[in-house]
Amino acid sequence: MALDQQVAADSRLHAADQTRPDQRWQYFLSLLLPLEKVVQDRDSHPEGDVLYHSLQVFELARERCPWDEDLLLAALLHDVGKGIDPRDHVNTGLAVLRGRVSERVLWLIENHGLAQRVLDGTAGARARRRLGTADDAEALDLLAACDREGRLPGRKVCSPEDALRFLQDLKSENSD
Repeated sequence: MALDQQVAADSRLHAADQTRPDQRWQYFLSLLLPLEKVVQDRDSHPEGDVLYHSLQVFELARERCPWDEDLLLAALLHDVGKGIDPRDHVNTGLAVLRGRVSERVLWLIENHGLAQRVLDGTAGARARRRLGTADDAEALDLLAACDREGRLPGRKVCSPEDALRFLQDLKSENSD
């Protein structure tokens, strides 16, 4: 399915999101499950498929910051675009998530790759300054660190359903 068709279909689903809150979580699950079939380069991702990596990143973020719903959602969904267009996964992911997640989640996902380069020491001075002075620099650094560490074969992770249930419960708690 072409990206514009996916976005159009997603827009129709978004209308349903407004009337049925559980639709939002089902939509996220529909983006996550195909990631199990997306295998990554073994040198940079020895853990295997994108879903397993995403769940590792989520678990690591949950261990460190279990109250931050946006950070946890970004950790879980940061690579969903790889299931649609692996060559441009960040922009694709942003397109299918826009309107369903907060601007903060979108910003974290959009900048996680640059934050990785800052951690690796391969980003330029301007990028380091820009991210270093951002309001959410600490959360972005944490996401980048979890993304880097979430590459361990055999690490125990929860299911995508359990991750989404945790986030749904956290959202309910934060709404009270």
